[in-house]
Amino acid sequence: MLMERRIKLEALNNHIICTICQGYLIDATTVTECLHTFCKSCLVKHLEENNTCPTCQQVIHQSHPLNYISFDRTMQDIVYKLVPELQDNEMKREREFYRKRNLPCPKDVPPNAGDAEEEKPAMDAHAESDYHRQDEQVNVCLECISTSLKSLRRRFIRCSAQATITHLKKFIAMKVLNGTKLFRDLANALVVLSPTAEDGEIEVRISIDILCNDELLGKDHTLKFVFVTRWRSRESPLRLQYRPRIDI
Repeated sequence: MLMERRIKLEALNNHIICTICQGYLIDATTVTECLHTFCKSCLVKHLEENNTCPTCQQVIHQSHPLNYISFDRTMQDIVYKLVPELQDNEMKREREFYRKRNLPCPKDVPPNAGDAEEEKPAMDAHAESDYHRQDEQVNVCLECISTSLKSLRRRFIRCSAQATITHLKKFIAMKVLNGTKLFRDLANALVVLSPTAEDGEIEVRISIDILCNDELLGKDHTLKFVFVTRWRSRESPLRLQYRPRIDI
């Protein structure tokens, strides 16, 4: 028999509030680099002057951080279900905002018949673009050139040409460390503790470098940029090498 347990809403607040405005998430929007979530309006306003995540200060993108955030429908649905009347109250405030400015509320404007027909394929395309299936694809071979890191079981991958070197570093970290327990993204660093280390001893930080034709690649380089400017043979797959850089 399943046991039901009641918990207070305040026990969940840390998971469903925006750390910028300290209110419940509205139009929850997630940073794709670190998966921290904020209200859309709060995050967009923050990124007008900054390119880092408000929570962990990780650089989202040097020049186009708004391209690396996305609406988190699942989180928003959870918030609306957990917080009584939040959705209705937010809708009332939104309608009042537009009414005071003599503007129609976008959510109350019915679509035209022609628009409705055009909207469906557009939504389908958007759903697919969430997984970058419509992007130009690049075949990549990832080769380990150091004995201190494991080689990938499957060296060949196919991914979006818009993926960055940072994405590849995280992918390698997930595969090489068999999960995320030993992975902490600190300037794209892998943190590995010596199995014999005791409290207070120095930990070894291993940062992953990715190279193409023996040239170190910047973390914000896209695979399209690397393929065009660094891969001289132009033949698929794009061959990249990875190695650790150890700082003690």
